[in-house]
Amino acid sequence: MVSDKKSRETGKDSIIAISFSIILVIAGFWTAFQFVEPAPPTHITISSGSEEGAYFDFSHRYQTLLAANGIELEILTSAGSSENIQRLLDGEVDIAFVQGGSSGEKSNDKLLSLGSLYYEPIWMFYRQPLTINGITDLTGKKIAIGPEGSGTRIVAKRLLEKNGFNENNAELLDLTGKESATALIDGIIDVLFLIASPDSDTIKQLLTNEQISLMSFERADAYTRLNPYLSRVTLPQGIVNLEKNIPEQEITLLAPTANLVIKEDFHPALSVLLLQAATQIHQTTTLFSKKGTFPNAQNLEFPISEQADRFYKKGPPFLMRFLPFWAAILIDRMVVMIIPVFALLFPLFKIMPPLYRWRIRSRIYRWYRELQIVDDQQQNQVPSEQQQQAMIKELERIESEVNKVTTPLSYADQVYNLLLHIDLVRKKILKMS
Repeated sequence: MVSDKKSRETGKDSIIAISFSIILVIAGFWTAFQFVEPAPPTHITISSGSEEGAYFDFSHRYQTLLAANGIELEILTSAGSSENIQRLLDGEVDIAFVQGGSSGEKSNDKLLSLGSLYYEPIWMFYRQPLTINGITDLTGKKIAIGPEGSGTRIVAKRLLEKNGFNENNAELLDLTGKESATALIDGIIDVLFLIASPDSDTIKQLLTNEQISLMSFERADAYTRLNPYLSRVTLPQGIVNLEKNIPEQEITLLAPTANLVIKEDFHPALSVLLLQAATQIHQTTTLFSKKGTFPNAQNLEFPISEQADRFYKKGPPFLMRFLPFWAAILIDRMVVMIIPVFALLFPLFKIMPPLYRWRIRSRIYRWYRELQIVDDQQQNQVPSEQQQQAMIKELERIESEVNKVTTPLSYADQVYNLLLHIDLVRKKILKMS
């Protein structure tokens, strides 16, 4: 029975020690959890462009790739880059396509870029028999520069203003791409600016129309140096139609790049997922770029995000290279939590054994203190018979209490040593009788 009682009390000590450790571990997890990024949202929104534009088509490709990873992408159409930027600033969307050169300075500290995706050439078509060798030849012409809110309008106005044009010396019209193409073919306008993919039906229609000519930017180098968001690209002779040799000569074009832009508080893990999707979609060979040119961190409209900068330098995070998105996120979040806990447990594991030993030994050593009092009494005086009997009774009391002390078997030797010392003091007292 005594043995069972001691076992129970020893088990109680173990439970106390384990409980203390568990409490510390829970506290460690709670502390670490304060520093863990929240899980990525499963629904995000992108502002694309008009349903006829490339941004809208690309948005659907992103939507498909993100859906495969459990992320729902809602697509909103817009008038263009200017509206897309405003939506980001107003918090209406999480992501947007933004054309290079279409931002305002005030928005640069609130938005971040995930990279340039592809070249978007500036097409400047004019109707024959006009002869236009440069923007300076547009005096008095009717020019379609794109609707309000579009990136085309912003870039076109910048180029015109740098060449001294405004509403006083040219008629600037707010027409969409399709509207301006129809107006140019019908002879209603003289010139149109359009920023679009060469695969656009509108561009193909204009390139193959014998009454329409495409202007080559002879001062392309000057434009690109004065406008860092622009690049010089070349439309090779015959690239559109070899049989009909369209175009008949090599054409030099200016091209901003399409940027994928996010809010500054966009989830880092989703940034990486978008970059992986962008690589899959935009790394292919195009009319103006070789395979692997895009996406990249050049000609950015906004500061590059930390995740994008790391992605272009080192690739995706290790876990996301080999694991499904959500598995990688779960492990990554767990690691962030486990590391601080291990940092807490390491010293805890070093402290707990000595603490446990101290607790067990303290049960034994407290009786040594009382034994020493009795021993000092018999050494400092010659006790009377009555005093000796009192000392013996005290020793019996101590011995009885020591026999009740519960300790693990590994500490039993210290209990027996104490009992031997009690018996030693008893014998010393009895010798004095």
